[in-house]
Amino acid sequence: MIIASTHPDVEIPDLSVYDYLFGSITEEDREHTAMIDAATGLSTSYRELVAGIDAVAGALSARGIGIGDVVAVHAPNSTAFAIMFHGILRAGATATTINSLYGAAEIASQLRDSQARLLFTVAPFLPQASAAAELAGLAADAVALLDGDGSRLSLADLILEGHPAPVVVFDPATHVAVLPYSSGTTGRPKGVILTHRNLVANVAQAMPVLEGTADDRVLAVLPFFHIYGMTVLLNIALAARATVITMTRFDLPEFLRLIQDYRATYVFIAPPIAVALAKHPLVDDYDLSSLRTLFSGAGSARRLARPRRRRPSRLPGAPGLRHERAEPDLARDAPGPR
Repeated sequence: MIIASTHPDVEIPDLSVYDYLFGSITEEDREHTAMIDAATGLSTSYRELVAGIDAVAGALSARGIGIGDVVAVHAPNSTAFAIMFHGILRAGATATTINSLYGAAEIASQLRDSQARLLFTVAPFLPQASAAAELAGLAADAVALLDGDGSRLSLADLILEGHPAPVVVFDPATHVAVLPYSSGTTGRPKGVILTHRNLVANVAQAMPVLEGTADDRVLAVLPFFHIYGMTVLLNIALAARATVITMTRFDLPEFLRLIQDYRATYVFIAPPIAVALAKHPLVDDYDLSSLRTLFSGAGSARRLARPRRRRPSRLPGAPGLRHERAEPDLARDAPGPR
């Protein structure tokens, strides 16, 4: 028996990720703040974000990178990560995102398995990235930087080259957009093939129920390299024209401070963070009243339903805290009585 959803059918456009997210961007959208790097306070408008993506796509194309090629990204959350990620897809290449906690051997394994041609990382990760490239048989100049220390090719260099974005034609239903890797809980990590249509479908199905808007300020604590963060932060939040505030890693005091200082309205979290918010006394020291939604995914949150020792006085009430699942598919609990 087929059980139909209570929600209307979702129409999935036959578009690439880039065209779906940015093809209809308006002049008003372009002036809106797309991302803020919390570590530096640097703000990037949608105009600058899209221009950066186009420039990266053009620079990659000028180097012969396009359909059939894989480019790896090994870095913490940042605006640079978003520009590189979408620039790879815009060029028609495939992005493979690498866990930022990996050591050289693990990075090398993913580079070999994905057959990546280039690796973009950040200066603090350069030692393990360079060692991994050598293990995987990549040339030293195949490792580039998102932040740039002057020692090698950087994201800024690619953008300053000024190459126009290429004209790329492919079938979104079959062309591989991203190749993230599983966590390896049942063996070695395995590449997960996701097409442009897979990602576009996920955004299309999630937008009506997540109810994100351009007025939202979304704190990006989930790692971009993981499919959960990739989907809800690099795709869905940007499709909604929200402002994404990046965190390089989770730290509870900093997490709480950023919600308070940036007046974050929407935060995607995992169950361990939800437990910390429910139980840690430090939460009471911060004003979290700006939050309208806490979205917990990527694991069971059943223990949150058990009686809690305490409830923070400055955390919004239970209606905004709901259990979701996002792996790359997103499912929403139906509204109404439980």
